[in-house]
Amino acid sequence: MTGPAPPHPTGHAHLHPCCAPADPNGTDAARTGAERVPTVPPSRAPRRRDLVSLPGGEFLMGSDGPEVNPLDGEGPVRPVTLSPFGIAATAVTNAMWSAFAKATGYRTDAERYGWSYVFHLLVTPEGDRRATATMSGAPWWLNVPDANWRCPEGPGSTVATRANHPVVHISWNDALAYCAWSGTRLPTEAEWEFAARGGLTGARYPWGDELTPKGQHRANIWQGRFPHVNTADDGHVGTAPVRAYRPNGYGLYQMVGNIWEWCSDAWAPGAGRLLRGGSYLCHDSYCNRYRVSARTHNTADSSSGHVGFRVAL
Repeated sequence: MTGPAPPHPTGHAHLHPCCAPADPNGTDAARTGAERVPTVPPSRAPRRRDLVSLPGGEFLMGSDGPEVNPLDGEGPVRPVTLSPFGIAATAVTNAMWSAFAKATGYRTDAERYGWSYVFHLLVTPEGDRRATATMSGAPWWLNVPDANWRCPEGPGSTVATRANHPVVHISWNDALAYCAWSGTRLPTEAEWEFAARGGLTGARYPWGDELTPKGQHRANIWQGRFPHVNTADDGHVGTAPVRAYRPNGYGLYQMVGNIWEWCSDAWAPGAGRLLRGGSYLCHDSYCNRYRVSARTHNTADSSSGHVGFRVAL
């Protein structure tokens, strides 16, 4: 986002609008969120807890499966070698973000620009009345004034009872700001996929190749007919608590589904920043990007109701 909401967002179909709606005038902003963070006494920054140490080493990254969109750049499958690193067991929660905002006074891009994208079935009545535009090619995204991490469904909504849900409406810039404060960083794309695989080789999901083994839901994705009917068979319509499902083999929770997570990398080819993991809106009829190798991208200052992040070290 680079300014007030325009009347009719256009273009950006290449950004997979179901996955990562972009502000039509957004850019890969040079002035990052980290540069906007006020100086914070180290004693007020959080301790580096809840990070899982991973050994690194060589793994097979990517996929050549039939579900891969050739424009997404998932393939070919190739060996990648990583140094040891740490990664958070969960996405950053509303409680974690609230502590950061309170300590620093930081305002997200969505707060500064005065709007963000909200999925049409989740928007509050007031937000629906005030919505100024929908996204071309994806009318289920509403441009809602005053939607941000504090009011994720628009005016009248709150995260008061969702302290352990992932924070959303977070841009790449915002994520960098949190990392600068907390002494962490965003994971690289390769680190993210290594972590998501949980030690499995070539599997579609963090737990294996079957989406619902023994009929059990392992991720928060769309159930029903997208984008109008969500049966919530997995127990959730919007975001779920960050530990709602069992972890993968590395002890990491919800590496796919729930929210898209920013990575540090730039999208290649082209501009934008990488997002991984899919979200509660992913459905195989439209977007099956809840696989460990799936990827998408967006501009650094864009935000929406299903995008957040986790930290690495």
